Amino acid sequence: MNNGETSTSMVKKYRPLAVAAGIGSILGSGIIVGLSATITVWQNGLGLTNSQVGIISGALTFAIAIGSLLAGQITKSFGLVKLFNWLNLIYAIGALICVFSNNYIMLLIGVIITGLASGADLPISLTVVSHDAPDDKTSASLVSSTQIFWQIGVFMSYVCAFIVSKMAGASGARIVFSILAIFALITWAWRTFSTKFRAFHEEGEQRRIDREAASQTTEKVSIKTVFAGANKGRFMAFFFSILIFYVCWNLLANTFGQFQTFTLVQAHASQSFATGAGIVLNFISLLATMAFASVAGGKYRNKFFLVGITVQFLAMLGLAMSSHSLWPIVITIGCYNIGNNIAGEAMYKVWTQEAFPVEVRASVQGFINGFSRVCCGLFALITPALVVPSAIRNTMFGFAAIVFISFVAGLTMMRLEKKHGINNF
Repeated sequence: MNNGETSTSMVKKYRPLAVAAGIGSILGSGIIVGLSATITVWQNGLGLTNSQVGIISGALTFAIAIGSLLAGQITKSFGLVKLFNWLNLIYAIGALICVFSNNYIMLLIGVIITGLASGADLPISLTVVSHDAPDDKTSASLVSSTQIFWQIGVFMSYVCAFIVSKMAGASGARIVFSILAIFALITWAWRTFSTKFRAFHEEGEQRRIDREAASQTTEKVSIKTVFAGANKGRFMAFFFSILIFYVCWNLLANTFGQFQTFTLVQAHASQSFATGAGIVLNFISLLATMAFASVAGGKYRNKFFLVGITVQFLAMLGLAMSSHSLWPIVITIGCYNIGNNIAGEAMYKVWTQEAFPVEVRASVQGFINGFSRVCCGLFALITPALVVPSAIRNTMFGFAAIVFISFVAGLTMMRLEKKHGINNF
């Protein structure tokens, strides 16, 4: 059996673990899009004011950010596998509080609990996958595949919200959150009681202990030893390259996620056309993510990245130079969605898992996730002023510059990986 066949069989063997982690990504995107798509339903059903709607939406953003930032610390306190198993139960409790809420405070509490659990689960789940995977190539393939589930969560939330949009009061929103709670409970039970996963965790821990023994390391790996130790220059270069890339990528992804429909409507699309186009464009994003996942552990990964980042840059220039005609804008946004998912979050996840020791991955990725979400939350305060027709041209040129910065950071990361022998691409 050659190496390619061996790698394929390992990916197949560990695929259920990636699926269990990926459902956490469905829940993560589901709560964001689910709340966004149903917030007006909650407002009408519970009689919320506009300021209360704003507070609930902002509370979710910052709860996810705080959960991400705390992921490393709570992992030290409670253990990686234990949190991987139980965080989805906490998510389900928060979602159920939302389901049964009959006032603003109860809904706010439910959203905050769900957001904290969701924010912490993503970096912890990815760390478990990379911890349990038998080799780096298998890890890269499995970790990148979890991004597919994020896109599935977005798609499912839009479809569910559309289906229940005609229901009276807050009933439609309660159904959406009930579906999220059911998914969370199923995931909790699967992760917690699966004997196969338990074996994966034990084998992964044994490999970590063996590697530690082989390297004859007596000092315990921690954030301090990584960023202030003998190899601090290497890890700081990794950290800032990934941080800059992900913040720049996320600023654009978050902006288009929130204001894509607004942009299409400004180009004289009907609301139904804009919503339908959003579903189609999301499906295109899913296909692009699947394409990247298929090469994430192989020699074509960096070539895909370069193509994706170039498409993003050209899409921003296309939006800046296009007229206000609808179809050129739709096509350009479609191209952006392809490039955005070929050279985007899946790449960031793989880099983070490859570049740092398993003991600190949850902390590093949690910090980057949280910091990025805070930046996006602050940027969202001025975004509406940037996407009005009078400013959109200059904004897109500015976005093209942001894509270029992310390209430089990504290229630096690829060269650092090659320099330090992390992969053979």
